[in-house]
Amino acid sequence: MIQFESVRKEFTGGALAVEDFTLTIPTGSITVLVGSSGCGKTTLLRMVNRMVDPTGGTIRIDDTSVGDRDPVQLRRSIGYVMQSGGLLPHKTVAENIETVAKLRGVPKNERDARVVELMATVGLDASLATRYPAQLSGGQQQRVGVARALAIDPNILLMDEPFGAVDPLVRADLQNELLELQKTLAKTVLFVTHDIDEAFLLGDQVAILANGGRIVQHGSPREILAHPANDFVAAFVGADRGKRSLRIVHEGGQAIAIDSDGRPAGRID
Repeated sequence: MIQFESVRKEFTGGALAVEDFTLTIPTGSITVLVGSSGCGKTTLLRMVNRMVDPTGGTIRIDDTSVGDRDPVQLRRSIGYVMQSGGLLPHKTVAENIETVAKLRGVPKNERDARVVELMATVGLDASLATRYPAQLSGGQQQRVGVARALAIDPNILLMDEPFGAVDPLVRADLQNELLELQKTLAKTVLFVTHDIDEAFLLGDQVAILANGGRIVQHGSPREILAHPANDFVAAFVGADRGKRSLRIVHEGGQAIAIDSDGRPAGRID
């Protein structure tokens, strides 16, 4: 479980990214932070693994403040997936996937076996192991990024707009694959996006943010759609357009609500 308690972040020069943020990320679920650019959602995510330190407040993982953890060891215990993969261009697919495991001293034979296992898990053909990132498609690069984040079997997975740089068809595939992975792995996922449709498709819990990291509403996709907190939320989620007339479709054994525009509006549990 991740707990944000009255978290504040002010950068040098007085720029206030996050004013006063409190939220609990439940264990084994996907929580999505969604909002426009500059609202503080990526800053909040990066404070979990201490890539950014808060100016005030506390972030806890299972009741231990991240401020009491060694930053390097903390980062090596948490999976992190970013937009465009963030892969090391001079390393092969296999070398990218095993990066953190190697830093943690995992024996080579174990790393090699884990690479094979993870490539199959994320849908990458084993023949791609010796290729370099520039030789992969955008979707393949993102799958490598997910595999690398899972390499040390972390309890927490941070995902910073991981599917934002790929085309819509590939993005839909990656979203569905993440949902399938989560059914098996049950990680505690904190996911950042500016796309409300992606937030509603993936999130067990969604927090809609305004500037300064201010939560204007949070809850399940169904709760937010059914009862928008104010006009800002209604406009942001499209509920002002006839409350998004919904229908239910079944995808891979999961019931998904689809709106009148054919866009996913959330999972039905």
